[in-house]
Amino acid sequence: MTFIGLALGTLLLLSMASLASSCNEQEKASLLQFLTGLSQDNGLTALWKNDIDCCKWEGVSCSGDGAVVEVSLASRGLQGCISPSLGDLSNLQSLNLSCNSFTGSLPSELLTSSSIVVLDVSFNQLSRVLQPQESNSSVTNNRPLQVLNISNNLFTGEFPSAVWEKTSSLVVLNASNNQFRGLIPSSFCISSLSFAVLDLTHNKFNGSIPTGLGKCSALRLLKAGYNSLSGPLPDELFNASSLEYLSFPNNGLQGVIDGARIINLKNLCHLDLGNNMLIGKIPDSIGQLKRLQELRLSRNNMSGELPSALSNCTDLVTVNLKMNKFSGELNNFNFSNLINLKILDLLGNNFTGTISESIYSCSNLTALRLSSNNLHGQLSPRIGELKSLAFLSLSFNNFTNITNALRILKNSSTLTTLIIGNNFKGEAMPEDETIAGFQNLQFLSISNCSLSGKIPLWLSKLKKLQVLLLSTNHLTGSIPAWIKNLESLTTLDISDNRLTGGIPAALMDMKMLKSNMTATHVDTSLFELPVYIAPSLQYRTLPAIPKGLFLGNNKLTGTIPKEIGHLKSLAKLNLSFNCLSGEIPQQLCSLKNLQVLDLSSNHLTGEIPLALNKLSFLAKFNISNNDLEGVIPTGGQFDTFPNSSFEGNPKLRAIMVNPLYGSVEASAVPSLSMEQADRRITFVFGFCAFFGVGFLYDQLVLSKFYG
Repeated sequence: MTFIGLALGTLLLLSMASLASSCNEQEKASLLQFLTGLSQDNGLTALWKNDIDCCKWEGVSCSGDGAVVEVSLASRGLQGCISPSLGDLSNLQSLNLSCNSFTGSLPSELLTSSSIVVLDVSFNQLSRVLQPQESNSSVTNNRPLQVLNISNNLFTGEFPSAVWEKTSSLVVLNASNNQFRGLIPSSFCISSLSFAVLDLTHNKFNGSIPTGLGKCSALRLLKAGYNSLSGPLPDELFNASSLEYLSFPNNGLQGVIDGARIINLKNLCHLDLGNNMLIGKIPDSIGQLKRLQELRLSRNNMSGELPSALSNCTDLVTVNLKMNKFSGELNNFNFSNLINLKILDLLGNNFTGTISESIYSCSNLTALRLSSNNLHGQLSPRIGELKSLAFLSLSFNNFTNITNALRILKNSSTLTTLIIGNNFKGEAMPEDETIAGFQNLQFLSISNCSLSGKIPLWLSKLKKLQVLLLSTNHLTGSIPAWIKNLESLTTLDISDNRLTGGIPAALMDMKMLKSNMTATHVDTSLFELPVYIAPSLQYRTLPAIPKGLFLGNNKLTGTIPKEIGHLKSLAKLNLSFNCLSGEIPQQLCSLKNLQVLDLSSNHLTGEIPLALNKLSFLAKFNISNNDLEGVIPTGGQFDTFPNSSFEGNPKLRAIMVNPLYGSVEASAVPSLSMEQADRRITFVFGFCAFFGVGFLYDQLVLSKFYG
């Protein structure tokens, strides 16, 4: 976008207009003809007809002699078709119709114009295949077009070469976010020696990267991520020695990064080959790319140790190597020279040893993720030297001494996200009130650690905490009433522990679950790194995480409080595998935002509230293995829930419609016989053992909830 912005800024100087007293009548007619193609003009027609001089019309600029040189109508809410009449404006240099709702085709008259230098129709709904009509005019071979932005439309089919092959001045071409398919053409540089920017991101191109791109001597930015490209990076590509930005993420590229050839790209600042099928090592020669600022090689099959020469790339700001097979002692790499480094993501590799002390020399580091490796040891007090650190994820390693870690981190005033679960196995949850600190912490995960003890009081001081995850530990005692004092809390997961007592009424008074508001002091900006819930599900902001209350798999008793109906913004509620009794409260029916409701494996009695079928967002529902009775509601989302959502309640009946007579019959939900139950239990234990091994392996790749 930087290159496109610079090009647009430079080229728009051509259309700087002087004051004009009147406009050309023929050009005025062409502009009025443009209006006739609009089905929604958002008041533009009235504005234009208020003045007879089109040089004074909204979005129109003229030269000193009254010739229209610029039409800029971006973000005007216009709908309809783009009229070919704009191609009759013989002095038009810049046309910007971006961010509207135009449909149909892009008129060929605009692509073959003898005057247009900048053409921007991005962010519309244009869909017809681009194919300029050729003519015998002498200007056809000398089109002045320098910037063409057709991104974020609905164009389909193969990308026609006629768009650029007759354009000797083309500098910028952005066709990203469309549905072009087929091979990427190789002739971009045939006519234009000044061609510098090509963005084909988010299309459906397939095949290999064309070798002809290597002949683009002026090419500075090349982006073709999120397509279906395959094969290796062609040797010829590295002949494009002016490249500063090379980006092919989310394709199917194979092979290795050629260390002998990559050094030709001396100007490279950004290299993104993430989410492909590359193998091999990071070549030592990468250290010769002195201008490199971003290195993104995540989600490949690359291996080996971090090359020591990488420390020579002192301009590096981002290093993202997550989800590969990199290995070796992490503390063998010297990070000290990377003084500009802000983001280091090594999630899901095979690094061993302790955290390199040299990392703490990266004083500008804002995000550090070392999760899912084989690191060990204790956290060093030197991490306090990272005065800008906002995101820290160390989960799924073998770190020890959680008390020491929390005491060190509590004074990190910039820390907003802390993920340290699946470490500290079998230790005790520290209850030392001196741990209180974390003044800006908003996301805290200490799950999967088998920690003993109680939910500690020092958590009550974390006034900005929005997400608290303490699941899969061995915590005992009751749920403390002070949790309601965490006024920003929207997600609480204390499932899979050994908590006892009832569900406290105070939990039904959580401020941010009672309201659809966002706390005024909660940071709504992007996470420095995405937070994963599952391999295919990630969150980039805190407010995007569904509000949830997860109390399942504990030893809670008593009834479900009727006050639960106060939690109007609750999206997910899980109370399963406890010892709760009584009826399902009718007040649950008022939780209009509820997406998941799991009350299974308790001792609930009575009937299912019929009004639950009014919860239109409810996607997952489970009340199995209780002692419920009566008729299962029908209609709404209840028509989509499987039988497994209700089984284990022998007194429940389903309403069946006889297709012959249209009569209504009630039949019991199938319940398991003793023999079937024994077989089911045996299967479940066997399956859980098998699944547990696979699950633990999977967690070495991504956290159970957030990583």
